[in-house]
Amino acid sequence: MAMQNKANSVLASSTLAFTVCFTIWMMFGVIGIPIKKILDLNETQFGLLTAMPVLTGSLVRVPLGIWTDRMGGRIVLFCLMLSTVMPIFLISYATTYWHFLVLGLFVGVAGGSFSVGTPYVARWFKKERQGLAMGIFGAGNSGAAVNKFIAPVIIAAAGWTMVPKIYALMMLVAALIFWAFSATDPSHQVARSVSLSEQFKMLKDPKVWRYCQYYSVVFGGYVGLSLWMVKYFVTEYEFDIRHAALLAACFSLPGGVLRAFGGWLADKYGAYKVTWWVMWVCWVAFFLLSYPQTAFTVKTVTGMQTFHIALNPLMFTSILFVVGIAMAVGKASVFKFISNEYSDNIGAVSGVVGLAGGLGGFILPIMFGAMVDLTGVRSSCFMLLYGTVCISLVWMHFQFRREILQSAQTALAAT
Repeated sequence: MAMQNKANSVLASSTLAFTVCFTIWMMFGVIGIPIKKILDLNETQFGLLTAMPVLTGSLVRVPLGIWTDRMGGRIVLFCLMLSTVMPIFLISYATTYWHFLVLGLFVGVAGGSFSVGTPYVARWFKKERQGLAMGIFGAGNSGAAVNKFIAPVIIAAAGWTMVPKIYALMMLVAALIFWAFSATDPSHQVARSVSLSEQFKMLKDPKVWRYCQYYSVVFGGYVGLSLWMVKYFVTEYEFDIRHAALLAACFSLPGGVLRAFGGWLADKYGAYKVTWWVMWVCWVAFFLLSYPQTAFTVKTVTGMQTFHIALNPLMFTSILFVVGIAMAVGKASVFKFISNEYSDNIGAVSGVVGLAGGLGGFILPIMFGAMVDLTGVRSSCFMLLYGTVCISLVWMHFQFRREILQSAQTALAAT
């Protein structure tokens, strides 16, 4: 019973820490809008600004996952959080574009908290409960929505420069709370005799690369859209930043909170079945969201008739809400694959898969901006995501079909 209480305390404190880290990791999605106006940035430059923290948060995931396997998640996560406090604070005093880009790189280390917390939390629970535990921890993705609730209010009250100051204090307090309520179990650490080359043997497994692609869709897409949607509502539907942030939170909030539900579904129905349906839901939703606001004229027997096709804000937000739910479930189901197949090396594997997802979240906002600059069509971001989901569906169909056939042939040969 005492061990179970300790496990629950680790889960709660880690989830709080991850939520704060994710909130701060996503902050340029909101404060980037007034910064864009001040610096007169184009769409591509804005995309790069919002994506800079995501780049660092992605690149550090692999080493952080390995250090977690070797040293334990408690000390790694605590040091990670403390290292970001000063860069967050200094953003308030940045004045030029390159200042924001450089500081964004340092702040981005907070995004690596996922690769620390996932193996750290998972090892405190039995295998049949790991999907749920990782889903609860992963609900810290809802920090993307927390940012959309908090940052606009602070901006309205005291200007955008107050946001980094408050966020730096939040990070410091969260780090201290995490240290007070977390714990260390030496048995969870990988033996020192295990070499780095042995930990990285999994890179030769094609399954790892398949999971990387899936995660780049469900997590990379979630991060990219979380950073882009506030601006999308401002420019496409002409909302002010506070209302735009609230509507964008309709995507970010379920995309984070319901990750625990996704973990439960993956435990109950299996990672493959859940991930397959997630991809189909996203495929249909992105098809609908991709269609730009359109007016066309048709010559009829009574004269020229003009028709308009467009998603109004309510319809758009409703479909986006469905996408948020699907991505929350998908993020958990992909990591259920990992906990099932790589339980002895979960830190390194989750780091690699998390890296792929994070890089997706870094590349997408830049591509979103570039496509708007090139085409002038704001819904082009959803066209891009529609294509990535198509790739995932085709890959899943042929790869799993091949594995099922191989398993059937092996079973027949054994009989």
